[in-house]
Amino acid sequence: MSRRERFDADWLALREPFDTAARELSARLLPALQAQRPASGPWRVIDLGCGTGANLRWLAPHLGGPQEWLVVDRDAALLRRWAGQAGFQRLPGGVLQRDEADGPVKVLRHRADLAADLERLPWQSAHLVTASALLDLAGKAWLLRLAGLARASRTALLFALNVDGRHAWEPRDADDAFVARCFAAHQLRDKGLGPAQGPRAAHTLASALRATGWRVRLARSDWSIHPGVAGAEAMQRAMAEGMARAAAEQSPADAARVRAWCERRLQQVAHGALRVGHVDLLALPPR
Repeated sequence: MSRRERFDADWLALREPFDTAARELSARLLPALQAQRPASGPWRVIDLGCGTGANLRWLAPHLGGPQEWLVVDRDAALLRRWAGQAGFQRLPGGVLQRDEADGPVKVLRHRADLAADLERLPWQSAHLVTASALLDLAGKAWLLRLAGLARASRTALLFALNVDGRHAWEPRDADDAFVARCFAAHQLRDKGLGPAQGPRAAHTLASALRATGWRVRLARSDWSIHPGVAGAEAMQRAMAEGMARAAAEQSPADAARVRAWCERRLQQVAHGALRVGHVDLLALPPR
């Protein structure tokens, strides 16, 4: 991955089924959000770092009713993929629409750099700002900017699938902890939004909001990758290779040790398992 963490569409497609299953674990956060439904008109939602739309595909049916989404990403290639997705029709002005039983979901795509353009987004007109797998890539200063914008606009936040540093491989390997430490150190590098908070990110944002009276709830949303689940072997392979690449970059002197760990992991994908810790955050303004 590059410094700007441009996740390609293949990786997004590979992880989406595991994201979906993990988010069902944190769905207990949703009733409090659903209670914020606008009294009239559609939900107005901003999706940060939208990729190819996995966040909308999961969240829109749970919100229900008519919705208007502004989906934001810096990668024009990922934004272009939206128009080719099944179920969307093109409307004038570049708007896409998907018709649901309880109301249409309209989508407007917007290319922006979240480092520079966060304040330029229409916070005051949004009911919800959301993202998936984003917070852990951000630095503390960016997270505090996010909190300040939410407070000023009283916009609800829902940030899903933020890594919390837990990796549990089965069967265990003597070098699991070593590789995990190198990988964790690599996660704290600047990904384009300042020196990343990594596993601390959700708690950093939660603390900043709670300090000013916001109602914040956290819920685990772990990936569970085990034999018998479709895509499990490919996902374990991608995780082992990705962690090894980052760990070797973080500690070049240990590259041979990391490669050997990766090779052992790849030999076990057919019968191995992996749990990756994530946490979801819901933040609502003070009553």
